[in-house]
Amino acid sequence: MLTALLLVLDLGGTAVFAVSGAVAAVKYRLDIFGVLVLSFAAGNAGGITRDLLIGAVPPAAIADWKYAVVSILAGLIVFVGYPTAERVRDDVLWFDAVGLAFFAVAGAQKALLRGLNPMMAALLGMLTGIGGGMLRDVLVTQIPIVLRADLYAMAALAGAAVVVIAPMLHVPAIVASIAGGVLCFALRFGAIRYGWRLPTTSASRTPGQQRGDD
Repeated sequence: MLTALLLVLDLGGTAVFAVSGAVAAVKYRLDIFGVLVLSFAAGNAGGITRDLLIGAVPPAAIADWKYAVVSILAGLIVFVGYPTAERVRDDVLWFDAVGLAFFAVAGAQKALLRGLNPMMAALLGMLTGIGGGMLRDVLVTQIPIVLRADLYAMAALAGAAVVVIAPMLHVPAIVASIAGGVLCFALRFGAIRYGWRLPTTSASRTPGQQRGDD
């Protein structure tokens, strides 16, 4: 059952991050090949990194055809359904938030299944969650979201932490996955909608922000 849960989480995260990658590609007016490349990269970078680090080789995204098919379908759907950049300008943030939640809990669950200790499993869950978004942003020459002050990596870490703590409390894996995913998404929702941010130094604030704090 746990193996099936991991596959669902992995493919779900792949699909949503692939959509976010394709949306970003449409926003920057890439051609269909660029859209498919970005959808595959965003959908699978985190999972491939996770699998390489835990010794699960070849990575699932390469060994299993379903990952490539899901990524390509997501890219094609976005390319056909959203032909203008203006209509999808902000959608990438929401797809990214859902993908982050899927991959954070999937990464932590798979790390636990491979015998990693809880702390490393939580960190690996975070890395799985942020990997696709980082590569997507780099490919379109943006500063990755994870390097900004938004609640991004911390949201993924919080969701993964729920997953690794759950076995100690004898909570079923599926319940832990749902709870961790909801927490991760809720934190990203707050960051996107209400501007929740991590603390920054005064030097990193804009002049307007500094005056407003005085």
